[in-house]
Amino acid sequence: MIDINEIKFDEAGLVPAVIKDFYSGRVLTVAYMNRESLEITINEKRSCFWSRSRKELWRKGETSGNTQRVVSITADCDNDALLVEVIKEGPACHLGTESCFTNPVFHDDSVKGLSLDALYELILERKEKKPEGSYTAYLFNKGIEKILKKTGEECSEVIIAAMKGNKDEIVYETADLCYHVLVMMAQSGITVGDIKKELSSRHSTPGARKE
Repeated sequence: MIDINEIKFDEAGLVPAVIKDFYSGRVLTVAYMNRESLEITINEKRSCFWSRSRKELWRKGETSGNTQRVVSITADCDNDALLVEVIKEGPACHLGTESCFTNPVFHDDSVKGLSLDALYELILERKEKKPEGSYTAYLFNKGIEKILKKTGEECSEVIIAAMKGNKDEIVYETADLCYHVLVMMAQSGITVGDIKKELSSRHSTPGARKE
């Protein structure tokens, strides 16, 4: 554990801070801290930054209510940048999105991969834009009863596949179930982070059910 005196602030007295969601691992934003805001963040366990535009301290969520409880702060190898893991309440971006990083610049299409978090974000996009011909948009247009019906059907398919003992079929049907559960979550305003938070509380809280 290093001392705050070892943090290397730049000529303006600032250090960049990368803010990361503790549960999802997603980068939320990049902000700046001076010594005072860093001390406030540590003492209050709530993110506090230095606003370069307003030239004043900025407690995240002070006006919006979208606060960030700080779990950990880690300096990089040169002690001139910080990684801050937070549990957020509400969107991280002032535009109302979960993260400030929403504008793709480049992606190597030869590299395939889709996390639950990324799939959930794609589902949210389908919910908002409802593109023509999208099955996800179709489900949202039909509403919660249709979504729940499909989720129940996929549950049954997973059980049947498991009874057969066919691994490939179990994987296929479980993927279908995960997708429909994510659609149900999006319709209900529940995030992947909410689920991770609940699982984490069960694992770490004394007397709670252990997974």
